[in-house]
Amino acid sequence: MFYTLQGDQKTLVSPEENTRLLYWRTSTFWVMLIGYVGYYICRGNLAAAFPLLTQEFGYSNTQLGLIASLSEMAYASGKFINGPLADKIGGRKIFLVGMAGAISFNIIFAISASLTVFIIVWCFCRYFLSMGWGGLTKTIGNWYPRERNGTVMGLISVNFQFGGVVATLFAGFLVAMGVPWQGVFIYPAMVLTLILIWSYFASRSSPNDVVPGARPIEGETSKEQIADYGDEEQPPVSTIMKTLLRLPIYRQLLVFSFLTTLLRSVFLFWTPKFLFDIGLGASSAILRSAIFPLLGVAGTVFIGWYTDHHARNGDRARMMWMMLSVLVFCMIAIAVLSSASEPNFNLILFFLGASGFFLLGPYSMSSGCLTLDIAGAKGAGSCTGIIDGMGYIGGAIAAFAAGILSDYLGWPQVFLVLSVFAVVSTLSAWLMSRGFQKMARKSTAENRLG
Repeated sequence: MFYTLQGDQKTLVSPEENTRLLYWRTSTFWVMLIGYVGYYICRGNLAAAFPLLTQEFGYSNTQLGLIASLSEMAYASGKFINGPLADKIGGRKIFLVGMAGAISFNIIFAISASLTVFIIVWCFCRYFLSMGWGGLTKTIGNWYPRERNGTVMGLISVNFQFGGVVATLFAGFLVAMGVPWQGVFIYPAMVLTLILIWSYFASRSSPNDVVPGARPIEGETSKEQIADYGDEEQPPVSTIMKTLLRLPIYRQLLVFSFLTTLLRSVFLFWTPKFLFDIGLGASSAILRSAIFPLLGVAGTVFIGWYTDHHARNGDRARMMWMMLSVLVFCMIAIAVLSSASEPNFNLILFFLGASGFFLLGPYSMSSGCLTLDIAGAKGAGSCTGIIDGMGYIGGAIAAFAAGILSDYLGWPQVFLVLSVFAVVSTLSAWLMSRGFQKMARKSTAENRLG
């Protein structure tokens, strides 16, 4: 249900208006879900193309790592800029502009033919791709009440896992059909063009765009966001950022995002090339690498549902560190298995899939429902922009370092190093859990005094 606010008086919208609002909320949800899958189709194709670029141009992992790392830095820069911009001009606008830019630079990449140009073009592409998530969280935060953050953002967060699956399988299919490497970029651009046209007509930025002054009704159990911006309807970006950075729990979340994005970026960029390097053919390596994001879908849905129903005192981080502790074992298992003279590919794929489940579930929380829990709808764009920006700095470092280490030391050593970062990520989530528990105890004490 929705209401309008006149002074301090809340008034339910009419049944007809409520029906219209529910229609546009549902339609916008699907635009954000499918639209961000489209974002990944025009993003995950680079990793799928790595084996093909090696075959076509003879690039080493270190050279491919330059494309990955520098474009991650462009992506991180874009997050810092475009997240707050979503709060200022609207999530939907940013979301659509990002699509248009990604389409254009995927096409330009396909007609390029040198490492320098590849790097420059993909940096521009990733900058526009950075507009997607901030625009999405801002829009979803406008349409749904806070008590549904975990479930809704858990479902929405499926899109970047599922997008990775679709991107990988689509690219693998194209390669298996004999399409040259250029097609891995042209065909995804064509798909995203269709999604962009549909998204423009099928979405609205907020309930206010449908019924002036409308907003969703919060449930009786709904909690206020942690950040307090005062009484302004839409506070300035500077106020939002200052408020967030003063919160200890938010600073802890920044560290967590840095660590988990570092881990995630290695898998997203290098899983097809890793499988190719240890003995699989190009198309087989690309297709089988989809196991990582595929089981990541399951992990994302599970943790969103679980923490909505069973997180005590709002402590979603407890399940995050428990899942990440299992990830450590998976990293070590992949390192051991890939060091064998004749690797057991089935077991390697099993642990790659398990890594997706135990990593991507907790990762999705950092810029998903935790963003809305902390910042609310007012600050969602800025909050996720800073979180993701910090995270992708870690991703940029890891993407390049993994390429160098794999060239000089081998892939087993890469995964052993990743296991250390998985341990630190687990500790980071545990510290966040303690932070949420401390805030819960403080809130309980204040209520008793009141």
